[in-house]
Amino acid sequence: MMMNSDALKAKYDLKELELNSLLEITQAINNNLPEESLYKIYDFTIRANLNIKKLALYVLDDHWECKANFGTSVKFHQIPFDESFLVCEKIQTINGSNSSPFNEFHVIIPIAHKDRKLAFVFICGYNDADEEINTNFIQALSNIIIVAIENKKLARKQIEQEMIRRELEIAGNVQKFLFPKKLPYDDQIKVASFYKPHHSIGGDYYDFIEISDHQYLFCIADVSGKGIPAALLMSNFQASLRTLTRQTTLLQEIITELNYQVMSNAEGQHFITFFVAIYDTKIKRLKYVNSGHNPPIFVRNKSKMELLMEGSTVLGAFEELPFLNVGIIENIDEFLFCSFTDGLTEIKNDKGEDFGDDEIQNTVQHHAQLEPKELNAKIIEAMEKFRGKNNFKDDITLFTCRFDTSTI
Repeated sequence: MMMNSDALKAKYDLKELELNSLLEITQAINNNLPEESLYKIYDFTIRANLNIKKLALYVLDDHWECKANFGTSVKFHQIPFDESFLVCEKIQTINGSNSSPFNEFHVIIPIAHKDRKLAFVFICGYNDADEEINTNFIQALSNIIIVAIENKKLARKQIEQEMIRRELEIAGNVQKFLFPKKLPYDDQIKVASFYKPHHSIGGDYYDFIEISDHQYLFCIADVSGKGIPAALLMSNFQASLRTLTRQTTLLQEIITELNYQVMSNAEGQHFITFFVAIYDTKIKRLKYVNSGHNPPIFVRNKSKMELLMEGSTVLGAFEELPFLNVGIIENIDEFLFCSFTDGLTEIKNDKGEDFGDDEIQNTVQHHAQLEPKELNAKIIEAMEKFRGKNNFKDDITLFTCRFDTSTI
């Protein structure tokens, strides 16, 4: 049966409206308009041209959210998405309970990309049968704009990730300046280190500072937390320590001021475990403070081993340290010092067991005659054998010194 001229003209006009709608949406996308503007154009285009009385467009962002709505008796921007519609795989009519606000609509149109549901369009025409609505076209039009918005989101995330990657790279380069560029390694003083951050930047720190021609400060520290906040706190900590060493060699004053600085900068959100020692080669005396750090290993004359535990609690946990003691070891010409962070002791094997302090102490005890570089290599070898294929969970720092001042 042939259509009359009025019917043909109406069909032609509808196709022209659909084509114009596509052109308008495509032009808006090509002009790189923001997402909010695209949703407004979508709303206006469908409202004006496509014979739809009611519409609600729900889009999956961080959660399902109504992005466009008109013609309804309730504001669907305030109505949570009914997740029972997630099973909808194709265009279909809505047959819900009378109590559902979504019963204002006659048709639901799913919008998907690569089998992932991105949006749902709820529509109702000007008559109950919705005969004049081209649902396939609405689906295609909606798919174009939703996929375009999804691509904008992905592009934005890629830019954000690249910015974060670049910031981490810069922070990592800055952090390298925290560590000594060169450690002494001669007949009297040998210092060696091993450092492996869990990410591109970390919260561990070690240092070796020549205070005078006969006084040397060496230390190791570990800040709670990871990433940029930990690295920033540790960089401030390093700057404070180096400033303080130019003002005093009294460990009580250094520790008290560092605790104040950490508390002020971290506001109780982070704390730092810290070990610091000053060795005076002229009077053969070692002074140290252990502020909640893994006890370093001290070996005198390549045989007598002890743990350096005297000190205080962690820095940054209390405005005033509840106790502070300085450990003193007198009359030492030659000694080995080995320290590490808990990233080393907490490495796990296939059974979920920790590498632990005991394993490190046993390795040091058996190889105490080795020089720092060789001893560090033995400890790392033992750690690698222990962990097998398990990944690192934290920053790892190993810092070893040997002093031999018997000829001074």
